[in-house]
Amino acid sequence: MSAVAEIPVEPNAAPAATTVSWREKVAALDRNQRIMIGAVGALVVAGLVAALMFSRQPDYRVLFSNLSDKDGGAIVAQLASMNVPYKYTEGGGAIMIPADRIHDVRLKLATQGLPKGAVSGFEIMENSKFGITQFQERVNYQRALEGELTRSIMGLSAVQNARVHLALPNQNGFFREQQKPSASVLLTLYPGRMLDRTQIAGIVHLIASSVPEMLPSAVSVLDDSGKLLSQAPNPDESPVDIQQLMYQQQLEKQYTQRILDILEPVVGKGNVKAQVTAELDFSRSESTSEIHAPNQGQAPSAVRSQQVLEAIGEKEPVPPTGVPGAVSNQPPQTAAAPVNGAAPVLQAANAENSNILTIPGSKRESVTNYEVDKTIKVTRSSTGTIKRMTAAVVVNYLPGATAEGTVVPQALTEAQQAQMLALVRETIGYNAERGDSVNLMNAQFQQDTGRLASDLPLWQQPETIALAKSVMWPVGLVLAALILALGVVRPILKARKKKEQAQLDLLAADEIERPALAAPLKPGEPTPEDLRLQQARALAKQNPIAVANIVKTWVNGEAN
Repeated sequence: MSAVAEIPVEPNAAPAATTVSWREKVAALDRNQRIMIGAVGALVVAGLVAALMFSRQPDYRVLFSNLSDKDGGAIVAQLASMNVPYKYTEGGGAIMIPADRIHDVRLKLATQGLPKGAVSGFEIMENSKFGITQFQERVNYQRALEGELTRSIMGLSAVQNARVHLALPNQNGFFREQQKPSASVLLTLYPGRMLDRTQIAGIVHLIASSVPEMLPSAVSVLDDSGKLLSQAPNPDESPVDIQQLMYQQQLEKQYTQRILDILEPVVGKGNVKAQVTAELDFSRSESTSEIHAPNQGQAPSAVRSQQVLEAIGEKEPVPPTGVPGAVSNQPPQTAAAPVNGAAPVLQAANAENSNILTIPGSKRESVTNYEVDKTIKVTRSSTGTIKRMTAAVVVNYLPGATAEGTVVPQALTEAQQAQMLALVRETIGYNAERGDSVNLMNAQFQQDTGRLASDLPLWQQPETIALAKSVMWPVGLVLAALILALGVVRPILKARKKKEQAQLDLLAADEIERPALAAPLKPGEPTPEDLRLQQARALAKQNPIAVANIVKTWVNGEAN
């Protein structure tokens, strides 16, 4: 027998304090508590991750817009394969990606031929099959030509979508029976955009130049409301033109801005309002005047034509005249000279002006025609001239100091109003003969309806509201995580700590019976384990078969 030494223990001695790690605390919890703590921890981590993501959200910009469903699906698939985050705008009209990757992604998608576009051009001809008929080839060519024209028209900044229809008749050998091709174009414009006459004419000539033997008059351009745009305006049928209205609005806006630019430095920004109305004359007139003025005095004159007629006084034979007959057809005979002078010359019956030929001498006539002084003046009046202009200007009260030193709005003096009125008149080019009118009024503006942002409280300013909206989600998630951590995890940990402290107090209060400790062994004395090992070795040497059976039984699980 080995000696056993007993160590006395004081009954009121408290146990030694032991340090418990967090792993032991977690291991001591039951299953429900572990699940609750895991859920709370997951929520906290998710809140922190979400707050980090919201705080570091990249700037998204438009990658492509106005895509067809086919192209949009192909682009989204490629973005997913490239691990590029994307999102859609409201309504799904555009695909947005981070701004730092937009150029790289566009180049990569372009190498893959994306976006292909909903309109097909001459690439249709590349997929021609063997044995295609002439009719199918002709239809494919027409489709390809329509697609190319549609792409060209959609290149305009104001055109959102376009559709081109071509009518290409079959040509035969009879020239008189050949029909000219025609085209129809349907345009869908962006909101707030419109095409002027030059742009419409450009579209018409684009279509007409792309199709052989097509006349510009055979091209019809319509907008999405069904209005014919390619028709030339007729002043008799449509006296009001949209281009004229736009010109009038632009002119009025320009003059209004001039008034604001000249008065705002004087009265301050936002203290003046102006409105200009211009009455324009878009009528077209042409007048021609012809003025004849005679040459006065020694004014030089130009000879238009000159004619000189000169006759020498010689007797010429007189042609026969009178009633046809045997007697009248014979010329008269000269009678014998009378006693007292020359005998008269006989002539045929009914002869006239015979005395002219018998007068001796010569005759000369000269006729000169001079150019008449004439002035032809053609006057064409320009369209869009200003017939009359009216302007109305309202100026706010200016701040002034009273005797007590307070700042109150004060009305303008008559001299100040006169000076401002003169400035406005000089700015718009006032013309009294034209009937222009300018009115300037001084009145106090109502400030209740529109308060300045600087006058609003801090919590009502737009910048503060926008900042609060941007940080609302991250701050909300962080607060939720803190509420869960302080409201759930902390009470559980406190309850667990109280329970452990109660157990320690119970152990300290109870009297613990400790077993007697074995006496320390002498140097060189074998331990009980060594003795048992020596006995097992001796049994194995003496009876190895029995030891083998015992081991076999242990291995096969047959031991009790």
